[in-house]
This record gives sequence, structure tokens and C-alpha cells, in this order.
Amino acid sequence: MVVAALIALPASPAFADTLVSQGKTATASSVENAGFPAANAVDGNTGTRWSSAHTGNEWLQVDLGSSQSLTRVILNWEAAYATAYKIQCSANGTTWTDLKSVTGRTGGIETWDVTGTCRYVRMLGVTRATGYGYSLWEFQVYADTGPTDPGPCPTTNAALNKTATASSLQGAGFPASAAFDGNTGTRWSSAASDPQWLQVDLGSSQTVCNIGLNWEAAYASAFQLQVSDNGTTWTTLKSVTGSTGGVQSHDVSGTGRYVRMYGTARGTGYGYSLWEMTVRTTGGPTVPGGGDLGPNVHVFDPSMSSASIQSALDTVFTQQESAQFGTGRHAFLFKPGTYNVNAKVGFYTSIYGLGQNPDDVTINGGVTVDAGWFGGNATQNFWRSTENLSITPTGGENRWAVSQAAPFRRMHIRGNLNLAPTGYGWASGGYIADSKIDGSVGPYSQQQWYTRESTIGGWVNGVWNMVFSGVVGAPANSFPEPVYTTLQNTPIAREKPYLYVDSGGNYRVFVPSLRTNARGHSWANGPTPGTSLPLTDFYVAKPTDTAATINAALAQGLNLLLTPGIYHVNAPINVTRANTVVLGLGLATIIPDNAATAIKVADVDGVKLAGFLIDAGPQKSDVLIEVGPANASADHAANPTSLQDVFVRIGGAFAGNATTSVVVNSDDVIIDHTWLWRGDHGEGIGWNVNTAETGLIVNGDDVLATGLFVEHYRKYDVEWYGERGRTIFFQNEKAYDPPNQAAYMNGTVKGWAAYKVGPNVNVHEGWGLGSYCYFNVDPTIQVDRVFEVPIKAGVKFHSLLAVSLGGNGIINHVINDTGGPAQGTATIPAKVVSYP
Repeated sequence: MVVAALIALPASPAFADTLVSQGKTATASSVENAGFPAANAVDGNTGTRWSSAHTGNEWLQVDLGSSQSLTRVILNWEAAYATAYKIQCSANGTTWTDLKSVTGRTGGIETWDVTGTCRYVRMLGVTRATGYGYSLWEFQVYADTGPTDPGPCPTTNAALNKTATASSLQGAGFPASAAFDGNTGTRWSSAASDPQWLQVDLGSSQTVCNIGLNWEAAYASAFQLQVSDNGTTWTTLKSVTGSTGGVQSHDVSGTGRYVRMYGTARGTGYGYSLWEMTVRTTGGPTVPGGGDLGPNVHVFDPSMSSASIQSALDTVFTQQESAQFGTGRHAFLFKPGTYNVNAKVGFYTSIYGLGQNPDDVTINGGVTVDAGWFGGNATQNFWRSTENLSITPTGGENRWAVSQAAPFRRMHIRGNLNLAPTGYGWASGGYIADSKIDGSVGPYSQQQWYTRESTIGGWVNGVWNMVFSGVVGAPANSFPEPVYTTLQNTPIAREKPYLYVDSGGNYRVFVPSLRTNARGHSWANGPTPGTSLPLTDFYVAKPTDTAATINAALAQGLNLLLTPGIYHVNAPINVTRANTVVLGLGLATIIPDNAATAIKVADVDGVKLAGFLIDAGPQKSDVLIEVGPANASADHAANPTSLQDVFVRIGGAFAGNATTSVVVNSDDVIIDHTWLWRGDHGEGIGWNVNTAETGLIVNGDDVLATGLFVEHYRKYDVEWYGERGRTIFFQNEKAYDPPNQAAYMNGTVKGWAAYKVGPNVNVHEGWGLGSYCYFNVDPTIQVDRVFEVPIKAGVKFHSLLAVSLGGNGIINHVINDTGGPAQGTATIPAKVVSYP
């Protein structure tokens, strides 16, 4: 029998004991290697660390940015800890004062109260515990930032019956949820080891003012109380040592969606055990979810006259038909029912059905794209889409003559589908997913095309590169002639999230489930499996919103819906919470100002980025989209992050600049249909004008690309360093505009490959990959190879081709020193069926 005793705890300080070091500039006397920089110790991520060289007199310091009145320092040591060290501070980073000297330490998590006023704080190692250097997961500095008036702390338990998880369980009878059920007769118990943790998801970001702990006999003698926005990166609100268990009440101050008790030392030989853990908060979300979709979202219902709907469609098409680099952005939403109209789709225009399944909306007429505006040439019909409706086409055939960045998703064509413009002019490739075409698909003049998880009545022909994965009715694999590359299944797939209306007329977003070895459209046997989210779970952003506003909404736990328009952001949009959905309508466009990264995604499960365009700003960004921080290592196989219809443009509308368009550091990411384009026409175009070196860099393992379009970068278009990467369909044109061969040399190698697999990669595979050259400034330029890969048994490629367009340049080899050359005005591809 345990008698609970109320533990008298010190009153909370009357000052703001605030973490002031996180994210600040950190430096060190040395680093073990580039993977362990000083910045890792102040990033708030206990999975990254700083490590020094293997010598004794090493230090780590942080610049707080201004002079601060220090209150405490927390050191979270890795196995390579210091047995003796000093905590020092400085006003100038040169002259140091000792705040604390410690000896006889044993590592782990150490908290020291300190007093001093300074801008710079450092740990100076004196004696190492091991033969290695010094290594810190986190180095946290707290300061008094002024008086606080926290106001009343409500008595309501915000954690009651919320979702709870734990590092371990003693057994099935002691689940994490038992500590949040309001029943002091049930409990959570952990395994008998250190450390262990118990956490609760409050459902939204809230300001936490008190955490209560009702310990069973197996209590913690030392622990930390922490909060997090994403369940991965944690901020310590309070560190407790010398605890004797019982019933405890801890006043704290901090904001987060997740709250946890992180036990570092047990009071007994058993694990940790809590009857109850309570969380009191001063309020919930401050940014509302839901709301109006804005003036550029046009919603139709079947009660409206066909004439009025047709007029609205035609008015926008007149504005957008040739507005390739214009500022208009439009989305047309058709509620469930039947319509008799023809929707001509111009630039930055999206046509959506609002049913839960495509057959809920039927258009008798068409949703069409042609190329009259460009003299019958469809090679510039970019940036438009249609999704989630059925068409009974006039004359039995629907025309969708597009090239890159024009997705055709969740469509049911009750007839044939023609992918060529009137007159069968040029067209350079596109994408179909999760669709059903009752008749045949005729690509005709389309040079390349990718279709995945669909059902078709037939396929008419192929020019250079027709690729199918998981398509019922696809032609048999026959590359090189006919030019069909066919995979029976797509190994991993998740369809793009989409907006719909429920039976009550309310907007919701449907998030389809993950599929493995997928074949055929996802709605073949009933509704697409997945999860439905109310619009109130989304911050409905408008183009006037700032990055700060958007990030505040995301930090609260809201998802993000980008209404049509152009968004200028001067800081990254930070996606830190698992399963966050970022969905754009009408090719919503984000322009990062001041050389910012446009979007950063934490190393968390199941983020969905979909349906928007990043337009690089005039000041050169290092990276435009970053998925996972450097050295990300978490396993996301069960719930990967996905990028779908996420496009990047550098130049064209104006002189944009970025070193790399997309960097994927997280494992298990799905890249499903992207076009990363360094512009070759429009405004702000030139070898030294819209500078961009690389389109995509993949560092994560087990990344899958389905429908990868990357073009015109000045060096490698794609660099792949993660293990077990796979690409199904790759379309590339090399940069048009190198001024001469001397400017286009990779050391002694002529030119840069379109697709490079790093030399240390052991397993990689690709199917249906093509690269083309068109050197229109100097047609004598040569590229030695367009696919550069290590020669290893696990690195395999299927159905490769290289083309010199009109003989403007020469590709000497297709892959490494195999295949080719591709040259001559006849524009005949050089092909490699398999490699090695």
C-alpha cells in the first residue's frame, strides 16, 4: 500500500526563466567531422549532437545575441562526456569568467544553477571520460528575461483522455493511456531502465502553466518536464532532482502541443509508474481554422444554369490561356451533380470535383487543353490541373494536350483521351494517376509520358518513352521497340489529398491511405481508403499572410490550405508536426524573399505537401524545399512524407536564383510528380542570370520518385546519395544555355550528368529514364554521359534513352561509358535496355 504524500515544492520564480540558446549561433574549438557541428547542440533536437576532436582542451560556445542574466545551464551528454569541465561566460567572446567548475562527473543530463550576465556562454572541457572527445546532444542556457505575470492557471485537466504514448510498458495492463484517464486506480508503468518517458498529445498547441504527477511506488528521483510542437524536438520547462515521489504539482511556463515526463533516474529498482499525469493550460489555439476560400475559388452547384457556369469558365480562360508567367491563380470547384459545360483550362487554373469519388461529379462536355495560343505547339502548356471528376466527352474524346506540371488525377473519362494538340503538334510529356479511361489513350505526338495506378481501355502509340506502373490495361513491357516500360505494380503509393464536401455541405480534406504494390485506381472497389479531416483543422491562408502567421497556425497543430494566389515569405514555412497536410489550390505560388528557404519539413512521419509552386526569389536561396534536417535518420517506412504536384521554377516570371531546388534528407520520402525547372524562356533567363546548380539532392534512404521531371540546371540535375533509392520515370533536358564547352566542364569531364548516383551507394534502381540536349547557344557542346552511376551489382537501370534535339549538341554516352552517341539532325534516340 502506497500512501501518497504531498511534496512541498519551491514556488515558481517571479522571473521568466527562459531558454535563450536554442537556435542561436554556436561555435566550437573543433568537430569530429562535418556530421557533428556545433549547431547540433543548440537545435533542440536530442537526436543530433556536437562532437569534438579526441583531445582534452576542447570547448563549445553559444552566442546569445545580446547580454543576458543567466539562471541555469543544462548539459545533455552523449557517451563521450566530460568528467571535469567549466561553465564560463563572456561579454565579448574573448575574455572568460568561470561560473562553475565541476569534477567527478558521470555524464547524462546535468543541470546547474548559475549567476552571471553575459552574451557568450561556453563549456570548456578539462578532462575526458573516454578516449574520444566531448559530445553533447544539447547545451541549453536559460536566462531571466524579466518579470512575469502568468495570470491564473485554470484547474481543467487539458490532458484528460487525450492520446498518450510511452517509451515502454511493463506489460499490457499498464498502458500510457492509464495515466490520463482520470482514474487513480489505473497506472502506466515502464520497463526497468533509464531513461524512460511518458507523453500526451493535447491536440493543439497550448500554453502550459502546471503539470501534476501522481507517482506510484516506482517513482523518478530525477526527471524533466518538457513540451514540443511536433513530438520530436523538445524544450525542457523544468528539471527536477532529488525527488521522493508522491503527489507533485509543478508550475511551469511554455507552449507546445505535446507534453512529456522524461525520467532520467529511478527511485527504485523498478521502472517508472504514474497513477495520473495532469496538464493545465491557459488557453488553446489563437489562430482559427476553416473560413472562406477567397475570391479566386469559384464554386458551382448543379442548380446553377449551364450558361452562367460556362461564362465564368470562359472569362477566366480568356485571361489565362496565354498568361504563362502571369499573376492570375484560379480554382473551379464543382459540387456533386451533373453539368453540361466545356471547361477550357489555361495557365494556373485547376478544375476539381467536390465529390468524395470521381463519379460523384459528371461533366457532359469536356475538361480540355489545346495549344491554339502557341500555334499548335503544346510543349509550353504547363502549370494547370484537373482532379476528381468524370467526363462524358463531346464526340467521345477528351483532349488534354499538356506538357510538364499539368497533373491529371482521379479522373474518369467515359470515352477516349487524346494527349496531343489539334494538328498533332509537338508535346513533351505529362502525367496521369489514379484514373479510369474507358476508351483508349492516344499520346500521338507526346514524346514521353508517365501513367501510374490507373485503368485504361488501351494505349495507341509511343514516341520515345512511355512508362506505366500499376496500370490495368497498359501495353506489355517492350522497350526499346515499342517504347513501353511497364511495371505491374507501383511499390509504394499514396494518392494526393483532395478537397470535397460531405453530405451536410461542409468542406473537408480527404487524405488517402498508403498503398503497397499498388495496381489500378484506388476507387475501383468503392471509396478510396483514407482519413477525412474537417476544414476547421486547416488554416485557410490568403496571399496576404506572412510566414509568421502561417507558422503560428502550424505550431498550433493546424494543417495548411493555400488558397489561389502568390505568397511572399521572408522566412521558411516550418512544418514540424507529424501528419501535417499542406495543400494548395489553383497552383498557389510561394516566393521566398531575402534568400530564404520556402519550406522546411522536420524529420517526422507522414507530412503531405501537395499542389503548389515555388518560384525562386531574386536573392539566391541555398535551398527552396528541405525535407528533413541534415543527418535526419528516423524510420518513416510505415508513414512516409510525400510531395505531390509540388513544382519549382527558377526564372521565367523574373530572374529567380537558388543553388538547389529540393533537398531530401529524411528516409522513406515519396516524390510523386514534380517538375523542377530552371527556366529556358521568359523573363530573367541566362547562364549567369537565373543561376541554379542542382534540381534535386536525395540524402535519405529508401526514397521513391514516381514521375520525376527535372530540367536545365547548370550542373547535375539530380544527385542521389541515399541507399535503396528508386525512380520510376525520369524526364530531363540539359541546360540549353552554356556559352561554350569551356564553361560546361566537370573537371576533365565534358558536361554534367542529368542523373548522378553517388559512388558510395550500393543499391539503387530506375525504370524509364530519358535525357535530352539542346544547346542553343553553342550547338558544338558535348556531354560525356547523362547517367552517372557506380558500377555495382545492386545499382540497376532499365529502359534508358538519350536524345540530341535537332543535333544541337552531342551526348557521347547514355550511362557511364555505355550507349550512344546521341547526335545528328534526325533526332534519333540512343537507347540502353538495361544496365549493367
